[in-house]
Amino acid sequence: ESPRESGSFFVGLKIEVVSDIKACQKLWEEFSPKKNLFDTWEFRFAFYLGYQYKPYFLLLKNHSKNLALLPLWYDETKKKYTWFGSDWQEEVRFFTKDPNFIPILLSIAPSPLSLNAISKESVEPLKEKIKFEKDNPKYILNLEGFRNHEDYLMTLKKNARRNLRKDRNRILRQNPKILIDQLSDFDNLVQLSKKRFFEKGEKTDWEDPRRVETFREVIKLAGRSYRVRMISVKIGERIAGVDLICLFNKTYFTLKCGYNVKEFSGIGNFINLFEIDDAIKLGMKKIDFLQNSYQWKDKFFEAVPLFKYEK
Repeated sequence: ESPRESGSFFVGLKIEVVSDIKACQKLWEEFSPKKNLFDTWEFRFAFYLGYQYKPYFLLLKNHSKNLALLPLWYDETKKKYTWFGSDWQEEVRFFTKDPNFIPILLSIAPSPLSLNAISKESVEPLKEKIKFEKDNPKYILNLEGFRNHEDYLMTLKKNARRNLRKDRNRILRQNPKILIDQLSDFDNLVQLSKKRFFEKGEKTDWEDPRRVETFREVIKLAGRSYRVRMISVKIGERIAGVDLICLFNKTYFTLKCGYNVKEFSGIGNFINLFEIDDAIKLGMKKIDFLQNSYQWKDKFFEAVPLFKYEK
């Protein structure tokens, strides 16, 4: 028997619950692989500032060192434990020195527990031991080998290509002005997005003032790990669209958008193509269009599987 099987691997283990935010940050910095935006402390901390839910960091340690960390908080609206920073986080990785520690943490974790959007690489070594469900995939566009958006368009079917060009040209004929990093346009982004969802008869997360506050903080906390980029398109005196982007580890994350589709048909496609060019110019390797297809992303981008765990 290897020591691992015989149980000596688990001798002397202790569990600690950490809720002090400074101590949580320290543990985060120790464990996070910092591979993507959602691994950065600042991005998660922005949600903490917006929602003020109490952290519940489950730390597994032995007498000499920290071994694994499950960073949770208690979501008072949903009445369950979720990832620290809410279920808005994506491609979440388990924080551990060894995958064998994760089943212990999950068995000890409080319930109801809902962990969403877990990365495939975290699930792979554990799928024999833990039952994960499929979550909605996220969508990415690999930019390597593209010189501009035209190279991307050539990878699409003829019809899709034609429609995207048509939308782009329709906006170009109206002499759009593109403004970069006019951060005060965040308010316009929120208003446009609310209006658009209202027109579709749907609810938006912006109805919750805590969500608005969170993304103000995302913008304020930029610079230490990720960078923020805001793209606004003005046509005449009107704002046609605003996008909030984060840049981290050669990836261009399209976080939030607000478009005036009613008056400027095609604005979303216009901005997407502009952003492909923008990301390439900035030397990014991929664009992360995030989770949920909203009935369009799956037609244009590569799906990346994500998983969830509930108890």
